Amino acid sequence: MPVPLKNLQQLAIYATIVSGGGCAMMYYLIQKSFSQKEYYLDALQKLQSHSSVLERLGAPPLKVHNLRLTDRYNHVDKTTAQIKIPVSGTTMAGYLYSTAVKEQFSRRWNLQDVVLKLNNGESVPIYHSDVCIDEGEDLSSQVS
Repeated sequence: MPVPLKNLQQLAIYATIVSGGGCAMMYYLIQKSFSQKEYYLDALQKLQSHSSVLERLGAPPLKVHNLRLTDRYNHVDKTTAQIKIPVSGTTMAGYLYSTAVKEQFSRRWNLQDVVLKLNNGESVPIYHSDVCIDEGEDLSSQVS
């Protein structure tokens, strides 16, 4: 018994809506998981500790927007995290560029660089770590 064309059309529409909604939900959940990571929160904390930079943005309120997962700058692997966080205030907006490295022994993320690049082309250094942790390097050799 052949299936009527109308039923096939309804099935196709239903499948499109369900799969599209599933993709949108997955994209949202990935963005949310990024926003709960240590390297993300530490970078925002460094920005919020600079009141002069917040004033330039027009914050408070500081608005932190969702990461663009398709941006090629955003990259996280087992040992490094490099993210670009969109931020804005009432007068200006920009991106908070953050680089972090995971310590081999403690498995904690350590920020290496945090820079705010404003939409007007200005670049404001927020944080730079003088300690560089290489894979396999003993941390006790750095502490003197």
